[in-house]
Amino acid sequence: MSYSELQNGSDIRGIALENETGEKVNLTDRAARDIAAAFASWLKKKTGKEDVRIAIGRDSRLTGEALLNASAEGIFSMGGTAYDLGIASTPAMFMTTVLGDAPYDGSIMITASHLPWYRNGMKFFIARGGLEKNEIKELTAIADEIASAGNEKASGRTPEKVSFMDTYTGYLREKIITGAGKGDKPLSGLHIVVDAGNGAGGFFVTDVLEKLGADTTGSQFLEPDGHFPNHIPNPENKEAAESIKNATLASGADLGIIFDTDVDRAGAVLPGGKTLTRNDLIAALSVIALNSNPGTTIVTDSVTSDGLAAFIKAKGGVHKRFKRGYRNVIDEAIRLNDSGIDSQLAIETSGHGAFKENFFLDDGAYLMVKLLIEMGKGNSLSSLIEGLKEPAESAEIRFHVGEVEDLQANGDRILGELQAKAESVPGWSLEKENYEGVRVNVDAGHGNGWLLLRKSLHEPIMPLNIESDTAGGCVMIAKALYELIAGEKTLDLNPIIDFCDKGGE
Repeated sequence: MSYSELQNGSDIRGIALENETGEKVNLTDRAARDIAAAFASWLKKKTGKEDVRIAIGRDSRLTGEALLNASAEGIFSMGGTAYDLGIASTPAMFMTTVLGDAPYDGSIMITASHLPWYRNGMKFFIARGGLEKNEIKELTAIADEIASAGNEKASGRTPEKVSFMDTYTGYLREKIITGAGKGDKPLSGLHIVVDAGNGAGGFFVTDVLEKLGADTTGSQFLEPDGHFPNHIPNPENKEAAESIKNATLASGADLGIIFDTDVDRAGAVLPGGKTLTRNDLIAALSVIALNSNPGTTIVTDSVTSDGLAAFIKAKGGVHKRFKRGYRNVIDEAIRLNDSGIDSQLAIETSGHGAFKENFFLDDGAYLMVKLLIEMGKGNSLSSLIEGLKEPAESAEIRFHVGEVEDLQANGDRILGELQAKAESVPGWSLEKENYEGVRVNVDAGHGNGWLLLRKSLHEPIMPLNIESDTAGGCVMIAKALYELIAGEKTLDLNPIIDFCDKGGE
């Protein structure tokens, strides 16, 4: 097997444990060793240093410790020095390259984010940020060469255990103290609960909130447990969202916070149970960005609502609806800044969000820091989203793609055919500024909303997103689309048929 099969965009992802699906384990200790060795080799060439210093952290997954140790062995095999940072968050691992008295030359985070317990992965950072897709491709090619050479001699070295989370959490606390401007206990009198989903986010309670004076009674699932026994650690998961909502209401908290496994995403719940996720979270953070940087451009992914676009414009900002994929969104914001257009916030509906002021790092904890600063000032978070128009309905339908010779070419063909037909449909018009898939605006007489059909970033799927400002509008839009694609043999159309038959349920 080529290690290129483990590449998932700008990450490494694979099956790390035998499981009920029967999928074969492919992210083995040997794979981690070879890929980490490749990173050390790549980093030596990039920095010109012989002894590169590389920090390694992990989330709570069952295979995390073994993969960390294997990665350290790979680094040692290349003459580098590895450090074991234990359980950490993904954003903290990036921060090892820019914070502290002696930042590391690079870092590796062992995580598979919110994916099932039997999966794991690797993320790579240097001071510039996370490695790009083409750089991961380079790493896997180098790792293949290392594997072919067959050097399995043990170094006899073990990584030094280092505590870095104190440095990272001190950075977060200082941001809140400075931003709130109310002394060293700016969260005194506030009741805030956290659901860490048994991932790596429990530190936010003990090392951030409580040290700043907050009451955290009612927080839950803070202990790391790689079985994830309570719910999937994913702010977008319905069970997880209901869990933090219930905890917030039951404890009468002023705010509820939920993190994904490795804390690069987050969501929030207001006292009455209103969630701050997707468009709501983007709206709140956009106002915060615009308050300090009037007129800035907010870059989002392609599935944000028309209501959000109108909201950002009304607040004096510029909204650029770009592509799905948090790296796409962040890279576009960086490109805008490089071209002379100010962009302070890049954020995806999944909860991946990055501020320019914070190295354009997608950090769920930092997003919550920005909300906590507002609370520390005495401001109401609900007031941040006043005026945001919510759609009456929204839906996502995922079409599975059958066996095709070229998945991307097949998707391009389908999208091209849809684009050619779209404006012949009564009430339909193509979105003029669109960067992904086919986005169609639908007038009030034919569904009163929009649809977006696009290719998946990594899977043999074509997702369809629909929103409507009228009850029953999503079904009207779906039925009109089905008439256009009913003859498409490479897509499983049963999901849209079921959606229409069940009235949008």
